[in-house]
Amino acid sequence: MKKITTFITSCLLSATYTFAQVAPAPSPAATVSQVVGTTKISVDYSRPALKGREIFGKLIPFDKVYRTGANAATKIETSADITVQGNILKAGKYAIMSIPNANSWTVIFSKDLNVTEQNYSQSNDVLRVTATPKAVPAVESFTIDFSDVKDDAANLNISWEKTKVTLAIGVDNVKAMEAAIAIKSNDAAAAFQQAAEYMFQKGLDLNSALSMVDKSLALKENFRNNWVKAQILDKQGKPAEALVFALKAQTLGNGDGVYPFFKDSIEKGISEIKAKIPAVPEPATNTKKKKKS
Repeated sequence: MKKITTFITSCLLSATYTFAQVAPAPSPAATVSQVVGTTKISVDYSRPALKGREIFGKLIPFDKVYRTGANAATKIETSADITVQGNILKAGKYAIMSIPNANSWTVIFSKDLNVTEQNYSQSNDVLRVTATPKAVPAVESFTIDFSDVKDDAANLNISWEKTKVTLAIGVDNVKAMEAAIAIKSNDAAAAFQQAAEYMFQKGLDLNSALSMVDKSLALKENFRNNWVKAQILDKQGKPAEALVFALKAQTLGNGDGVYPFFKDSIEKGISEIKAKIPAVPEPATNTKKKKKS
């Protein structure tokens, strides 16, 4: 009898497990991710539906901790440090909780990835920020998304019912790139050069870009990092200094199999840099003939 009971229990558990795997969840899972600059930010959450209900202030009471979604805790993961509403959130993975209110939301980042309304503890908070909710046209499914994406910033939006809460996200591209370079230490020269080139092309801080390319040059000189430095110096209004590195890039390029792909642009760049250097006037010569004594 004991064996039969054990067998039946086993079958029931198996059936329950199978059902849990194949049945649609009432609040389906979703993932949204966005690369901001060089930092990847991902959010895993569930999407409850409105279904004609009153949500904030009714189904979800004001001034109470809310899991910001449904089912398991909503989680955010960032590959590098970011700022949220101007406050630093270190690279890592966190649960997002919130405290809704008609006039202000508190959004909480918790190190407890299994947090719920029932077991929430403020001692696990790593960051709390506030945001002002805005009225929007009805949103049927709870939604988290990114908008207004720039090289160093984006908005993270939480929308449901007729409410939208927006968090300002910021990234430090220089710090993120330096962290990435530390991981790629086996080819740091190329990594520093790529970082400097990215910053130059995106119009970011030129002094930081110059620092990056100097680190690349100190590790291993080639035509590409010399050319990147030439372009940065030229952009800083230093054509005479830029020309030195541009000509060196041209010299080092000879015999490099990749150089032909850059040859035309480098030669054109050299001509443009030369045109910006003021011509040095020749010394004046005394043309008057001395009188014979």
